[in-house]
Amino acid sequence: MSPQTPDDGAEVSADGVPTVYDLADGCSLDDVESGEYYHASVNGVVAYGVFVDLTDGLSGLVHESNLLGDYDVGDELLVELSEVREDGDVSFEEVELADYETDRVDAGESVAVADLEDAVGSTVTLDGEVVQIKQTGGPTIFHVRDESGVVPCAAFEEAGVRAYPEIELDDVVRLTGRVEMREAAVQIEVDSLERYEGEAADEARERLDDALDEYAEPNAVEPMVEWDAFEKLRPDLERVARRLREAVLEGRPIRMRHHADGDGLCASVPLQLALERFISEHHHDPDAPRHLLKRLPSKAPFYEMEDVTRDLNFALENRKRHGQKLPLLLMLDNGSTEEDTPAYRNLAHYDVPIVVVDHHHPDPDAVSPLVDEHVNPYLHDEDYRITTGMMSVELARMIDPSLTDELGHVPAVAGLADRSQAEVMDEFVELAAEKGYSEADLRDVGEALDYATHWLKYNDGRELINDALNVACDDRERHEELVDFLASRAERDVDKQLDAAMSHVEHERLDNDAHLYRIDVENYAHRFTYPAPGKTTGEIHDRKVEETGDPVITIGYGPDFAVLRSDGVRLDIPEMVEELVDEIDGGGVSGGGHLVVGSIKFVEGMREDVISALVEKMADAELDEDLAATLPDE
Repeated sequence: MSPQTPDDGAEVSADGVPTVYDLADGCSLDDVESGEYYHASVNGVVAYGVFVDLTDGLSGLVHESNLLGDYDVGDELLVELSEVREDGDVSFEEVELADYETDRVDAGESVAVADLEDAVGSTVTLDGEVVQIKQTGGPTIFHVRDESGVVPCAAFEEAGVRAYPEIELDDVVRLTGRVEMREAAVQIEVDSLERYEGEAADEARERLDDALDEYAEPNAVEPMVEWDAFEKLRPDLERVARRLREAVLEGRPIRMRHHADGDGLCASVPLQLALERFISEHHHDPDAPRHLLKRLPSKAPFYEMEDVTRDLNFALENRKRHGQKLPLLLMLDNGSTEEDTPAYRNLAHYDVPIVVVDHHHPDPDAVSPLVDEHVNPYLHDEDYRITTGMMSVELARMIDPSLTDELGHVPAVAGLADRSQAEVMDEFVELAAEKGYSEADLRDVGEALDYATHWLKYNDGRELINDALNVACDDRERHEELVDFLASRAERDVDKQLDAAMSHVEHERLDNDAHLYRIDVENYAHRFTYPAPGKTTGEIHDRKVEETGDPVITIGYGPDFAVLRSDGVRLDIPEMVEELVDEIDGGGVSGGGHLVVGSIKFVEGMREDVISALVEKMADAELDEDLAATLPDE
């Protein structure tokens, strides 16, 4: 028999050759048409012909009178759909084509992830990138992102057995399946899953990446207050907002490390809320916010090796057990100093991007080569008076502008908690007043945060901290009662501490006419309670500033550390630390901070040498009225 040519009903390509359709699993009678050609495989041989499959669920008979050859089960052939009877039976005729083009037919309508809720109960086709592969005791869960979001897709081989083992993380795939609701969330039950290859994969990935760039673009928001100094940082913050939104859309977890103090909490809590809402908006997995974002307080003002080792171990375990990508590390209110670099170098062995938003005096030469983004006012000739909390509130609004009203009081809390004397502090306080906060209320919120996080230690205390800061808190009255309780307890404990310590404070007048106060907080203050040595030193310092009205320096020291505060004196603590490192052989000196507040560490046996050298430098420091009453918490 000569090769068959298409009749008027058969589809032909632009080149005039017949089109043969290859049906994906899940296709039904709705996807076929009489007179068209299809790829088929033999599933049974009988005396009067062969039965063929077009898909797992679409079969029919080729009568022996319409066969061109002999076939066994599993053989493939080309067929023309000749008839669909009223009872649903389908009959085919074999065809032989000298030349043809194959056109893939996917089951159901091609949809975007954002539209899946409208397609529940339907079979759909989805193109996307695999961003997570999780093997459960039942199905394999592929998390697939397209241009608009991420959806879990369940594929079942057999209980606990990896389905589609050829599919790997970051592959671009096409899947078909039925859209279902599982635990009040959309999920696709996979019928077929195929990986794009070659040029087709490149084209699909380019389309996905272009869409990712569009969705990752941060929102343009008006500043809460007009502030020229802050505007210098806005482009940097916009880049960070874009990186964070990209991470969410790519299914990359975010580990948020922040200093465990008032400013650190004012930075991290709004960002946590903004990112969780963005995750919920773009991921159909209701557990995605919990799995993709972790807020982790750090006691030290730098990224300790203990913390990075814990973070890295956690990330590697999640990659192995849950098929997650390695995380993005977001450092808030720390991360700018040379002390952070050993931890960063540890992460450099893995695909862990690092983003830093901080206002401590930076060491950009040491840090910049190791991080992807670094936002710090010092990099724009500004200083610590732009607090991390102020920056992060704007960052949160770039991610989710709907939070603006809820965050109106937070920049003022951050500024007062960190003793910022920024020229716009009055405007931040006025903004908070519109939300019903007096300046005394704002100071109490800061004290409550410090007190709560002291006892929480390494726990994020999510619900308690949210209520204390009144962010994602559903009861203003509870917030006010909680703050009153915590702030009162903090005041009581500070008074008890100072009652014990003040009589042990030593005083001398330095050559530059500044007052120097020092105390051994290890021996003359209560240990392992609130306030900690840094806070104790700060409270003593505040009382001496108020008492004297003159330039004041305060040192609180222990066996191997010293906490430094100054008012009206330009200490430049980071520079002093660098000089001590060079000058005291075997001192083991490290540390840093701001111009007027900081901390240093040293080996215990060299304490007297280090502190004596430090005092000599303080005696030579310049008095500066512009630095009076500027006491940010370290």
